[in-house]
Amino acid sequence: MSYNSSADPGPQGLTMLNSNIVQRSLPPIRRDLRTRLRRFYKKLECKGYGRGPHKLKLPIRRNHVLKDAFSRIMSANKQELRRGRLVVAFESEEGLDRGGPTREFFHLLSRELFNPSFGLFEYSADDIHTIQPSPQSAFVDGFIDWFRFAGRIFGLALIHRYLLDVSFVRHFYKSLLRLPPALNDLESLDNEFHQSLEWICDNDISTGADLGLTFCVTENLLGKVVERELKADGSNIAVTENNKREYLARLIKWRLERGVHEQTESLVRGFYEVIDSRLITLFDADTFELVIAGTFEIDINDWRSHTEYRLGYNDNHQVIIWFWEAIEKFTNNQRLHLLKFVTGTSSIPYGGFAALRSSSGPSCFCIERWDNPSALPRAHTCFNRLCLPSYATAALLYEKLLFAVEETNTFGLK
Repeated sequence: MSYNSSADPGPQGLTMLNSNIVQRSLPPIRRDLRTRLRRFYKKLECKGYGRGPHKLKLPIRRNHVLKDAFSRIMSANKQELRRGRLVVAFESEEGLDRGGPTREFFHLLSRELFNPSFGLFEYSADDIHTIQPSPQSAFVDGFIDWFRFAGRIFGLALIHRYLLDVSFVRHFYKSLLRLPPALNDLESLDNEFHQSLEWICDNDISTGADLGLTFCVTENLLGKVVERELKADGSNIAVTENNKREYLARLIKWRLERGVHEQTESLVRGFYEVIDSRLITLFDADTFELVIAGTFEIDINDWRSHTEYRLGYNDNHQVIIWFWEAIEKFTNNQRLHLLKFVTGTSSIPYGGFAALRSSSGPSCFCIERWDNPSALPRAHTCFNRLCLPSYATAALLYEKLLFAVEETNTFGLK
């Protein structure tokens, strides 16, 4: 079978997950996932993951997030990565890291590391919302180390229960989990190729000799025709009805790894330097995506149902009524900005707002009354807490809230 590569690296120079943050539709969570996740994190705790006593300190300059993170994380040994308590400190900012700065660190790092314009990853064939390793990444200086670094970031996010603001194609998560690929994994990557293999799968090819298929493929790479055998002496092995399952499995694996095998292996290596592979067997691709990246679609009813109030506010207070009216008027992107302003990340955990965490464990979104009606709202990201002044009108609240969430971007908070 022949395959012509377009060698197209995908749209470049675009800011990933910019103002048009994607609302993803993900499959429902199996009922027992939360129980299994509790067991998973209990095992991590028992084995000392992220428990110290030493710290994995990351001093970060906002203008050099990627460079600083790479330098520190790649210099750390396996013991530091697995057991160190992660502490992020942004240069010249006052906030203590009780969770908030670290959440923002993973958010900012995601925007740079996984941005197709950086060169390691590209948009998938069918949209600009999911990404995958790019064959063109081979032209990035030190690309193997960069992919290994990306794998370590996945591991650290998983251990310390932080979300990454990125959405990969499904087969990427399978690669990370060392799960075998399936035919439907090709659909988003190359629909025409997928349809061809689907026909072979669904039809009797007893006359395989007439089809001229062997365990060999040819591909056109930058104008040069290259022949690759899918197994030893594959060019002399005809595809028949009896061996077509093996042929399809090998062909699917070849297509998914085409041009990115070395990159993927390096990323997987970095991931398992941080976490023992035996600990993540409970995940499949869908649940792993939710645990790593959460979801970007906000359910306002779920948000309101899991919000707490302090210092005089309650669900029936006029200011709180105006607050939720403002949230209703916000676009989904503006709501995500508010979520980031208060919690440090614009992703929602797989369990919804009930699964939000703070420095001390599970912690609901909280709105606290602040008797300074001329001030902007402020946030304690370490505690998922919004300090909301008791504004005199709904219009003033809307104006101040919107300005705060769109303009504030540091942890110089009280």
